Amino acid sequence: MKNQVSIVIPAYNEEQGVSKQISAIHEVMANSNWNYELILVDDGSTDSTIEEIKKHDVKIIRLPENRGYGAALKEGISKAENDLIVITDADGTYPADAIPELLAKSNGYDMIVGARTTNDAKLPWERRPAKWILRKLASYLAGYKIPDLNSGLRVMKKPVIERFFHILPSGFSFTTTITLCMLCNDYLVHYHPISYAKRIGKSKIRPIDTYHFFLLILRTIILFNPLKIFLPFGTLFFLLGFAKLVFVDFPLRNVSETAVLGFLAAFIIWAIGLLSDQIARVGLARR
Repeated sequence: MKNQVSIVIPAYNEEQGVSKQISAIHEVMANSNWNYELILVDDGSTDSTIEEIKKHDVKIIRLPENRGYGAALKEGISKAENDLIVITDADGTYPADAIPELLAKSNGYDMIVGARTTNDAKLPWERRPAKWILRKLASYLAGYKIPDLNSGLRVMKKPVIERFFHILPSGFSFTTTITLCMLCNDYLVHYHPISYAKRIGKSKIRPIDTYHFFLLILRTIILFNPLKIFLPFGTLFFLLGFAKLVFVDFPLRNVSETAVLGFLAAFIIWAIGLLSDQIARVGLARR
């Protein structure tokens, strides 16, 4: 008996690439040992995306207006019939033939991510510095080396994803958030290297989204592991107060208000961090 999987593809104004991507997935999955359903979520497209989708044998979900990448994924996942979920994009950037390779590892891990680590990755050069900084920040805060923070090709388990539905955003930060949720809660995540092609059509990511990704990383870490934020921040104020005391105040045989404020700020920040950590642990235990 073949294994069961649901493949969810969100699509917003992807008339140029969606048909080709659907055909590629059908061809690959037909030659695999998986029974699958292919779910296309039309996220309020204003071009002929839906007409292109209707040319194929897929399960179609139409959203009345554009609600965002994450919202489309959540809608498709919630309607999926199987507990094993694959998500990928409609723009042709992710190789369809990598899906069976990722699925082959689904028994041993809670999430398998197609990591764009190969030399032929076609990431726009102007986005690389910001992506590198965000990936390094997320790796530090999560305590795990993250090769690819927001890859759109991954295999996940529906019950695990639904556990975090209430905090998964509706925008492009969906993949970043689920990555941090899994790593911060000790789920097993495996990164499988894949190739990455130049997208078909125009990218929907805007420069302002980098700022949103940054805030999202901080919020998610504070939710699950707040000490990663509060401890270093408090230490900074402590060291500033200590330096002022040792190098300026002691030679003058004085204790300045600045040094005292530095120590007080450090202890207050540490106290808030400890309280936040306890609240986070209680919340996780209840969920």
